[in-house]
Amino acid sequence: MTSFSLIMNNEYLPYERTIQLIGEAAFERLQATRVILFGAGGVGGWCAEALVRTGIGHLTIVDFDEVAPSNLNRQIVATQDTLGKPKSEALAARLSSIYPKAEIVALQARYTAETAAMFQLQTYDYVIDAIDQVEDKMHLIWQATETEGVTLFSSMGAGRKMDPQQIRVAEFGKVEGCPLARALRTRMRKAGHWPKRKFRCVYSPELSGERGTIAPVVGTFGMMLAGLVIRDLIDS
Repeated sequence: MTSFSLIMNNEYLPYERTIQLIGEAAFERLQATRVILFGAGGVGGWCAEALVRTGIGHLTIVDFDEVAPSNLNRQIVATQDTLGKPKSEALAARLSSIYPKAEIVALQARYTAETAAMFQLQTYDYVIDAIDQVEDKMHLIWQATETEGVTLFSSMGAGRKMDPQQIRVAEFGKVEGCPLARALRTRMRKAGHWPKRKFRCVYSPELSGERGTIAPVVGTFGMMLAGLVIRDLIDS
């Protein structure tokens, strides 16, 4: 049973409803957890928002891009006030305005095979992959699954989808109907380099011939990624 001693502390009043739901021990684990998120766009932005609003104490946001007018239809970081600003910095500012005591680090950088070492994945509890670029995504998956003590959750392709009710979770090798997952697996087999450990993905098998994406889909992808982290922590 929750003693509610944390709720009585003004520092945690914004999380009163969360603490009542999951208990103080689980909430304290959230506060102590270190997460690094790669990609602050459509999927990553909604994921970051859900993590901080639920109580994750440290979040590092990695993104090399800037907010563009074309992002306004689906990305939580995109507003008229953030156009032209680095996505990682704009998202960090938003999250800090929600909960100033959270430790939010913004890195305007791109994960690649050449830059991988700078991110020190071994210092985090969770790695969240919301990268679009196939080569970068593949290398991050390899690195994260080869780093001891790190749990990886990955977003597969959210583009060309319209129905959030078709979004689901599966282990990478069992993802079906996703062109991005198929492309990754094909490249990994050709390279003779399969992920060292199994990891779960958010994906949709929905088939659409149209380009683009919409907020309900990327938002659901992001929320489900955040939910995987939170559920994993609560169950631990």
